[in-house]
Amino acid sequence: MFDYQRLFHTGFLVNDLRQEMARYSEALGLRWATPYVYEALNLWTPERGEHQIRLEVAYSIDGPQHVEIQAGPAGTFYDPALQTGHHVGFWVDSVRDEVEALIARGWALVCSGASPQKGYGGFSYLRPPGEGMMVEVAGIAAKPRFENWWNGAPGPIL
Repeated sequence: MFDYQRLFHTGFLVNDLRQEMARYSEALGLRWATPYVYEALNLWTPERGEHQIRLEVAYSIDGPQHVEIQAGPAGTFYDPALQTGHHVGFWVDSVRDEVEALIARGWALVCSGASPQKGYGGFSYLRPPGEGMMVEVAGIAAKPRFENWWNGAPGPIL
C-alpha cells in the first residue's frame, strides 16, 4: 500500500514550459526551480522498447506538495496532445516492487526509466484499470537530488 505522506507532486504536460511556469506563478503564486532539460532521457515503453527523448522539466520550489510540468516531443508519452490529467508522484523504496504490485492489481505499465527486465529504472508511470489519473512511482534514492534542485542547485540527474 502507498504511504500518502510520500506523495510529493502532481505533474502536468505542457507545450511551452516557460509560458506555463509564468501562468502558474501568476495564478497560484508558485516559485520555480531552474528548469532542467534531459537531452537524452532513457525511457522504456511497451510500444517502442528502450529509447531516448529530450524532456524539459520544471518543479515548483515550495512543498511539501510540488507542481511538476513537463514538455516533451510530439507523439511520445510526454505529448500533451495525447494525454491530459497526467499524474501524481510517490516516493517508493522499490520501484520494481511497487510496479509489480500495481500490475498484479490490473494497472498497466505505460512508461518507465528502464525495461521490466532491468527493474524499471528509477521511475515508472502506471495507468489505472478504468478511469483516473496515472501514478508515477519514483525511487526514494533520487529524493536528495530533487531536494537540492528545489534549493537552488542544478537540476537532478536520474
